Amino acid sequence: MSPEPGPRRSHVITVEPALTQLSKLTEGETHRLDRAIVAISVNPELGTEVPGTLLRDYTDEIDGVRVIYFVTALKTITIVAYIEA
Repeated sequence: MSPEPGPRRSHVITVEPALTQLSKLTEGETHRLDRAIVAISVNPELGTEVPGTLLRDYTDEIDGVRVIYFVTALKTITIVAYIEA
């Protein structure tokens, strides 16, 4: 019998402002950010809603990472708009 597949991930896209921020991160910061983005792709509802917008704000206090993003209606694509690491 085949093992059960894991949770379906959303496809993550990073827009230009976040790409610019990403290019300035160190290797360690990028690694911490990668872990946060994987967590968001598995569960796009991790972050808190930003009132009056479609944005979500996810902060991982342990890794010191913040990601602002929004998710498409079918929750198949997560678009990252801002990052801090």
